[in-house]
Order: sequence, then C-alpha cells, then structure tokens
Amino acid sequence: MDELRLNKLFAAFLFAALLLMAGIKIAEIMVPHQKLAQNSYVIEVAETTVLAAAAPVETGPEPILAMLAGADLGAGEKLSKKCSACHVFDAGGKNKVGPALWNIVNKPMAAAEGYAYSDALAGFGGNWDYQSLNAFLAKPKVYISGTKMNFGGLKKPKDRANLIAWMRVKADSPAALPTADDIAAEGGN
Repeated sequence: MDELRLNKLFAAFLFAALLLMAGIKIAEIMVPHQKLAQNSYVIEVAETTVLAAAAPVETGPEPILAMLAGADLGAGEKLSKKCSACHVFDAGGKNKVGPALWNIVNKPMAAAEGYAYSDALAGFGGNWDYQSLNAFLAKPKVYISGTKMNFGGLKKPKDRANLIAWMRVKADSPAALPTADDIAAEGGN
C-alpha cells in the first residue's frame, strides 16, 4: 500500500477545484456579464385596484340562532371535552388556564372572579350573547384580536350551535332561546 495515497487524493481534489475556478474566470472574461437596459420579454400585468375592490369581504361566521333550539346537547358535551383542558363548566368550578364557564351565556365578558383576562378581552365590553359566542368560537383571535385564548376555532356552524346550546344549559337558570324575531334579524345581516 502506498503511504502517499491520501496525499495524492487530496492533491487531485485540490487540482480539480483550481481547474474549475480557472474555468469560471476564463468564461467570465470571454463572455462578460451585461446588464440589460430592459427585459427581453415584457410581461403585462393587469391593474390591481379593480381586483382589490372585488375581493371578498369578511362577513363573520354563519348564523346559528335557528339551529340552537334543535341542537344536539350530547354532541355539544362531546365538543366541550376539547375545552375542558383549560376551562371548567361545573357550578362553583375554579378557574384553570381559562376562566370557569358556568352560567356563561348572557354573562358580561371578562367577569369571572379571580381570572386575569387579556387587555383585549377586558376592554372589549359587552355580554356573551349567542352571536358573540358564535363569533368567538368560530375564530377567537379574529373576533377579539389580542386574546390569550389559543384555540383555532370551530369551523362548522352546527358544532358551534351544539356547543353553545350545551353551555346554555350549564347554568343555574338557562338563558332563553332566541325568538323568531331574533332569528329573522340574524338572517338579515
């Protein structure tokens, strides 16, 4: 076995690298780089202001008031399992990572005693009525930008209706179901 075998391999590699670098330099000298005065092929782009005006407008989540009376409480309870890691739904339940949600329907927002709400939610104001619960459960971070709630939301309106109907009965005296006028008003939005 040749003692200089590794040296020969290294020299061959070094020679190949130097040869490549020299070839690149010679190619740059023979064919110099030129900056184009204008593109060879002009691509025409349509005016974007017309397209921006036609962009879809965020209208909020789908209406659910009509679904509440016929909602499946069992399905709502099953969906609440996702929430139980951070919330408790029992009477007298202690706050966890999120506030206790007993008697939440029509309760003022950011009103659970002993829970430190985000500034965004504390300053939002209003009550947790059916429409605000629907919007919040659809996309919490879109409805109240800056909320601490790390939940992506429930995409299906039926799931939101089932969960809200189940949360409605988790109260000392459940909130009244929406009237026909409330349902008609929500559909008109």
